[in-house]
Amino acid sequence: MKNESRHVLERSKDFIYRNARLLDRMRFAYHFENGSRADVLRALQAYQNEDGGFGNALEPDMRCPHSQPVTTETALLIIKEVGGFDSVMLDDILSYLEGISLPGGGLPRATTAVNDYPHAPWWTTEQDGVPSLNPTGSIIGLLLGQSERAEFQAERWFQGHVDFIWRCLEESPVGPGDYHDAMQWISFLETVPGETERAAKLMGILDEWLTGPNGIEKNVHAEGYVHKVLDYAKTPDCYASRLLQSEDIERHLDWLMDGQQADGGWNITFPAVSSAGEQEWRGSLTVDRLITLKAYGCLGKFIKGSYQFWRDHK
Repeated sequence: MKNESRHVLERSKDFIYRNARLLDRMRFAYHFENGSRADVLRALQAYQNEDGGFGNALEPDMRCPHSQPVTTETALLIIKEVGGFDSVMLDDILSYLEGISLPGGGLPRATTAVNDYPHAPWWTTEQDGVPSLNPTGSIIGLLLGQSERAEFQAERWFQGHVDFIWRCLEESPVGPGDYHDAMQWISFLETVPGETERAAKLMGILDEWLTGPNGIEKNVHAEGYVHKVLDYAKTPDCYASRLLQSEDIERHLDWLMDGQQADGGWNITFPAVSSAGEQEWRGSLTVDRLITLKAYGCLGKFIKGSYQFWRDHK
């Protein structure tokens, strides 16, 4: 790699301990300093409300303290990251999700409560009670993909969401609308049991979209709010990885290493709600970037070899 990996990690550690919120400091410690899963989950639980959902700016663009579906999706992603689906938090999460389930299946993208607090313009919500693939597909996929708890998956409210997602995907013959939709497709199709032929047909549509002009951005120099190779293939075992050439991944790993800023963090590519929100995003994103570099063997202090080792053994 172009940068020396030890310095990348040292600079990131300094940035995170200077600037990141407790949750992301605990995530960094878990992945790079033999920190505990319990510390991550304790920090995460501070964002959980009495109704079982998550709010309180866990999603930094949504400063609303009240529980929101997307913020709860963020919590589930962190729980997955540390293997915490046996946490006591899950019971309350399931209760919250059942409580906001809409009659025809599907969860709302957000509720109008977000409008009363600072938020990114794309979170402005005109009406309550409108089902949305985003984040329903991801949330249901995350719950289907874990093995610690399965009894709730047969319940009517949960199966209503499964049926809703199938309808959404099958009513989209040209594939996802954007990156965020694609993540819903992937999360669900990777984990939904049975229906092999049904899933395979949709995966074909998804793969065509991912490799098409609106899918994975392979140009490392593309600017603005674009989603590049390593946004889709955060780790070598991600769904999109099989659609990419080794040269594409190597080029983007070089670009990712070079993207580290002088203060040790990585920048976001969209306008933040506030300076605090930007700093929170940067802390979270920096841990995400380090996880990706570690997964591809680019932080040699922790992983045998380098990217070449990953490429030779994949």
